[in-house]
Amino acid sequence: MLEKLKDIEKAALAAISACKDTAALQEIKIAYLGKKGELTQILRGIGQCAAEERAAAGAAVNQVKEYIEQAIEQKMTVLTQAAEANRLAAERIDVTLPGKKITYGHKHILTSVREEIEDIFIGLGYEIAEGPEVELDYYNFEAMNMPPDHPARDMQDSFYFSNNLVLRTHTSPMQARTMEKVAPGLPLKIISPGVVYRRDDDATHSPMFHQVEGLYVDQHVTLAELKGTLLAFARKMFGEEREIRLRPSYFPFTEPSAEVDISCFACGGAGCRLCKGSGWIEILGSGIVHPNVLTKCGYDPEKVSAFAFGMGIERIAILKYGIPDIRLLFNGDMRFLRQF
Repeated sequence: MLEKLKDIEKAALAAISACKDTAALQEIKIAYLGKKGELTQILRGIGQCAAEERAAAGAAVNQVKEYIEQAIEQKMTVLTQAAEANRLAAERIDVTLPGKKITYGHKHILTSVREEIEDIFIGLGYEIAEGPEVELDYYNFEAMNMPPDHPARDMQDSFYFSNNLVLRTHTSPMQARTMEKVAPGLPLKIISPGVVYRRDDDATHSPMFHQVEGLYVDQHVTLAELKGTLLAFARKMFGEEREIRLRPSYFPFTEPSAEVDISCFACGGAGCRLCKGSGWIEILGSGIVHPNVLTKCGYDPEKVSAFAFGMGIERIAILKYGIPDIRLLFNGDMRFLRQF
């Protein structure tokens, strides 16, 4: 047995020394040390030896096994280092090549316009109030003076989860929620920016869009204050030479109500394609908060009054930057987004 062990050791060390790659080295390891390897077979045969010879035979086999394992480990280190050196040589870096350009992201145009609007109203003393996009029917409609059978609901064809749960169609629910929370505290000045949802989809409407609504509650709030606030906003957003006008309109949550136009910044009011020859461009809706809304939210309309306004952030962005189609804001085309 000892002679056979010496032959096995000699043959294994020779094979290991001549090995050229790690795959071949692994095969050698299996051939000698695996479950069916030569040394393993000899270990299994020790039980057939005489009792007094088994200890010496086992020690001899283990010694040869240790020599082979050490030789394989050393050869594996040599082969691995050689392979790494060859890989690095093949992947040598050409230091004369230009470096890769690092591209930096930036805010989406809608985020920038929203923050610009927020900054203007914060400067006028308003606070920001944000709330849930999945809203109760009560806050989305009833608290805004639109009971279940009110025809104005037809103007806001909506996405319902259930009879009482809806994707909000405007950010007005935050006006009701805030008034309920702080009533009858005065004064109350908030803007509520956020995402809203309606079943619209064309070049100027999207089923999901962004809106900012404002609310001011205090004693003796008037249309004059509303007009002064919106004039200050228009001049900050579109230029100090802008003028505004209020046109009578209808909203169920305000009375009286008014659409707000700004003097055309393209033609200075002379009339052009952008303003359709009128010299004015509509930008938002507004009005004095309806007494029913104040009452539902915990205020006494005999003692306080309020004004509210609302605008689409997409519309402000489209007008400010001359964007021809609202869908460009959402399709992820980097050629378009990089312009802003």
